[in-house]
Amino acid sequence: MNQKNRTVLDWLLILFGTALLTVGVYFFKIPNGFATGGVSGVGTLLGRVTPVSPATWISLLNVVLLITGFIVLGRETGLRTTVCSLLFSGLTQILEWLCPMDAPLTDQPFLELGYAMILTAIGSALLFHAHASSGGTDIVALILKKHTHLNVGMALLCVDFLIAASSFFVFGIRTGLFSLAGLFVKAFLVDSVIESLDACKYFVIITTKPDAISDYILTSLHHGVTVEYGQGAYTHEDKTILHTVCRRHEAPGLQQKAKEIDPAAFIIITTSSEIIGRGFRGSL
Repeated sequence: MNQKNRTVLDWLLILFGTALLTVGVYFFKIPNGFATGGVSGVGTLLGRVTPVSPATWISLLNVVLLITGFIVLGRETGLRTTVCSLLFSGLTQILEWLCPMDAPLTDQPFLELGYAMILTAIGSALLFHAHASSGGTDIVALILKKHTHLNVGMALLCVDFLIAASSFFVFGIRTGLFSLAGLFVKAFLVDSVIESLDACKYFVIITTKPDAISDYILTSLHHGVTVEYGQGAYTHEDKTILHTVCRRHEAPGLQQKAKEIDPAAFIIITTSSEIIGRGFRGSL
């Protein structure tokens, strides 16, 4: 994928991720008082104990953290985070005007907690995948990830724990327990979604027709190939071993093409959660 297409895809992910995040926060987290961390969690808490609405608190707190993000994370990530933050705050304000929420949508807190965590976790993961964040404590998590060995989910867990714990004092034990449960679920779900989005396939192809398969990988998939030579221990036949990696959606095509070229090819396919190098995550 060239840089232009990658940039377009990133912005589409940013728009969709922010929309999912906003729906999860406004319709499920705020009405139930689920303070599972983040600026939305702080806004939910402060909205209960002050006359200022949660949406307004979210906007104010994001401004302060956005300035920090620009300074520490750099211009590109800071710009994308600014757009996400403003869009998130703006959509929350619009929903507050169009669909005032005075009570939860249902009387099933477990159901609403599930939707709150799924929507916000997927939304946050899409933003992280596009090298952005919704602002707020996500910025703090990105800073921790940049300067420590913590992954995104664990960094979010560390940042948001105190916020979730505060809900015990503001909303009571029941809501506090829901908030802590939601916090742990979200932290691990974010990492799972990110790993799924970043997943690539590693191919080991043992073949007697390496040139044709290599040509397909190089010219059609635009990925590199590493070649090594071996010999079958049983047949003593000379074999060529091709090593390559591709994105998940490219794997079925490569598998089919390799079998078309060499029906006797022996193919090993494994999943990798992260590839660092030219054409993959490390080169973006």
